[in-house]
Parts: sequence; C-alpha cells; structure tokens
Amino acid sequence: MKWLLGILLIGVAMGWAFAAELAWQDPALNYRLDTTIETFGVSRDGKGDMTIPLQRMIDSGIGSIHLPRGTYRISKPLVVDLEKVGVTSFIGDGTPRIVMEGAGPAIKFVGTHEGSADPKTVKDNVWQKQRMPLVEGIEIVGGHEAADGIEAVKTMQLTISRVVIRQVRHAVHLTERNRNVVIVGCHFYENHGIGVFLDDVNLHQINITGSHISYNQGGGVVSYQGNTRNIQISGCDIEANVQNVLIDSGGTKYGTAEVAITGCTLQHSGGPDSANVRYIGADLEGERCWGLVTIANNILSDVETNIDIQKARDVVVVGNTISSGYKYNLRVEDSSNVVVGANVMGRNAPYKDDETCDNRVLFRNCDDGTVNGLHVHRVLRGEAGIVLDQCRRFHVSGCTVLDCDKAGILLNEVEDCLVSNNLLSNQKSATDQWQAVKVVGGQGDAIVP
Repeated sequence: MKWLLGILLIGVAMGWAFAAELAWQDPALNYRLDTTIETFGVSRDGKGDMTIPLQRMIDSGIGSIHLPRGTYRISKPLVVDLEKVGVTSFIGDGTPRIVMEGAGPAIKFVGTHEGSADPKTVKDNVWQKQRMPLVEGIEIVGGHEAADGIEAVKTMQLTISRVVIRQVRHAVHLTERNRNVVIVGCHFYENHGIGVFLDDVNLHQINITGSHISYNQGGGVVSYQGNTRNIQISGCDIEANVQNVLIDSGGTKYGTAEVAITGCTLQHSGGPDSANVRYIGADLEGERCWGLVTIANNILSDVETNIDIQKARDVVVVGNTISSGYKYNLRVEDSSNVVVGANVMGRNAPYKDDETCDNRVLFRNCDDGTVNGLHVHRVLRGEAGIVLDQCRRFHVSGCTVLDCDKAGILLNEVEDCLVSNNLLSNQKSATDQWQAVKVVGGQGDAIVP
C-alpha cells in the first residue's frame, strides 16, 4: 500500500508540474517563457536594425522581453498592443541599450482602459491582459531628432523603474488617458524636450520618486492642460531644466490639481523665465480655479523664480530652504487661500550672489492668505523683504525679516490685512529712509508691533 501511495503522490506532483508548465505556454504559438532573443533573430551587437525581430518577439505574446547586455538599434516604435499580446514587460539588468534611430517613441504601450482608478471601472480584460506594463533596467538613447523614449496611452499601472533615457525629445510621454503611473529610480538626462511630459492627458495618480531628471531643455516634469489629479513628486533631484516643474492648467476645462512636491532638490538653469516650481491654476476663462498644492521640505535655488504660483487656490508652502532667486524666491499672483509657513528664504553665501539675485517675496492681487514663521534675509534692490501688493484679508505674523533694502514689509494698496508680531531689522545697510513696515494707500488694515 505504501508503494501505491508513493506512486500516486508522484503522479499528482507530475500533474501539477505539467499543468504549471502549460500555464506558461500559448498553445497557438507553442512558445515557452524561457525563449531567448536568439529565437526571434534579435542581435545585440548594435550593427543591424532590430525593429522587425523585436516587434515579432513582442507580437508573439511571450510577455517577458528579457534583453541581455548589448545594443539594440531600432528605426520604428516598438508598439505593445496590450489587448492583443497581453501583459508585457521589458526587463534588463542595467546593461542593455536601445538606440532609437527613427521618429516616435522607442517603446509605445497602447491599452484600452477607459475608466478611472476606481476598481469598479476597470474591466476584466484590463486585469487579465493589460495591467502593469513594465520597463525596468534598460537604457534608451535617441539617434533621431524626433525620437522619444517611452509613450503610453490608455494604460493601467504603467511602471518605469531603473531606466536611463537620454538624448531623445521627450523621455516619458503620457497622452490621452492613463491611470496609476509609477516612475521610480530613473535617470532622464540631457533630452531636448521634456523629462516627464503629461501632455493634455486624463491621468489620476502618478508617483515620481527617487529619480534624477536634469538637463532637459523643454522642462523636467511638465503638465499641460489635461485632467490630472494626484501628482506626487518626492525625493528627486530635478535640475537644469529651465522649468524644473511646470504644471499649467490654463485653457482646459478640468485642470490639474492635488499636487505634492516634497523632499526634492530643485535648482539651476537661471535663464529668462526659469522656475523651480511653477503652478498655474487657471480655468478656461483664465480665472483662478485649480489648486490643492503642497510644496514642502525641498531645497530650491539658482533660477529666476524659485516658486511661482499663478491663478491658484488652496496652496501650502512650508519647510523649504530657498535661495538665489534671480528675481523672486517666491511670487504668488492672482491667487487665494495661500498659506506660507516656516521657510528660510535668502542667499547661498558661497555662490557670492549679491550682485545677481534679488530674492524678493511678492504677493500680488491675492485674497485670503496666511504668512506665518517665514524667515527672509538680504533682499537687495527690492522694495522690501515681503511685499503685499493689492492684496486683501492677509495675516502676516511671526515672521523674521532681516537686512533687506528699503523696508522689511511693504503694504501697497492692501485691504483688511493684519500684520503682527514680526521681527523686522536692518543692520547691514540701514538708512534714514529704511522702514520696518511701509504702508502705501489701502484701507482697513491693522499693524501691531
């Protein structure tokens, strides 16, 4: 009986193994997942055009496109039709390089997801065939002026990890509609377009984490128009992109809101109109509309305007170290319900920027704001350390404004504002004309020493 039981157990185990093996096969194509690139005639010596054999490999439905060390030259986009070929990933160990020598993206994922991020709106075919398209551990290099890196449309859970993209136009280009995008541990470097481009896209939930995004001539992380919610940018180094983070809702019905930029270093490229963070919350009519923005615990420096908030609502700026704004460390215009907390705004002394940076703090034509615990020092050539110009219902308290030319705080034609309990001092260039608080016009204001 024992030998019979043993035979039965062996038979069951073999049956499970056989069933598992079949689960990793496509009976129609008779392939196995351990199929190599050589099976499809893909060469990695960098000499020939591998577009056709790589596309054949994708279209086979093999799913896991494992690329060993080498150079893979292509001349047309590798298109992953997820509904047709099923869940697909491009996987390397950091050593493979794809050189895109034609126009368009090196890799383009195309899905059919029309729903939101709500599980009830995700159809079964998306979970079965399209979930989490993945690119990991590869380099993409542009060899054509119109080459892009990765494009995605109508995908669910696109994940890009440990990827280098350089010398293309746009590194990551998200269009039309996508949901739940994750970009982590990547390098998007020296591209003549944009690092991460949210191009008039309907996109909810994108996390950009632990990545280096720099020297992209069109911007680091850029969102134009679209219907975008829940942008999380954290722990990144984003520099030398002219517009390091630009989020512009102007001219769109739904706008971009619910944005958190935390724990990043954002700096450099101080040319005309440069900014580390620029948020424009205008609606179709150009009026202030969108917001729910948090900018916290970052280091920002060396641009024309470090933080620029325009036509926005419900914005918090707190815990940042901000220096060397060629014109402004902070500019807020045509906005409401803006809270600026404890930030330090001044100069980077080793850079010797006294002759090049003004570091102004300006609120213009804003309503209903709170400025508390702000530390401002050495605003040179500006009218004051903190300027409120044509603002209404602002409370400025507990701030320290030191050694700023002309005045500590300027209130110009403001209404119903309270300024209280601030330390305002100038020991560097004090003159008879210097004023702690300078008031020009306005009405209904209260100034408490």
